[in-house]
Amino acid sequence: MTSQTSTTATTAAPAAAQGSHMWVLTLEIPGRGMSTQYGTWTPPADATRYDVFVALRGHLVTQHPEMGSANTVFFSLEPNRL
Repeated sequence: MTSQTSTTATTAAPAAAQGSHMWVLTLEIPGRGMSTQYGTWTPPADATRYDVFVALRGHLVTQHPEMGSANTVFFSLEPNRL
């Protein structure tokens, strides 16, 4: 078996065009591979942190179907401001 790591990022945009939150999500299939993605997003006003996690995980799995049964190694959702 080979180990594979992939990282995907959204293209940097001016702050005004970015989402309200910055996120990072890493999934891993132990011994087989890991995938990390990050970007910005403005969730719906009534969304919970869990709603955002499920939506982002679904997005990552759509891009990497082999990660459907992967473990979540890391998830961060922060307001996109300093």
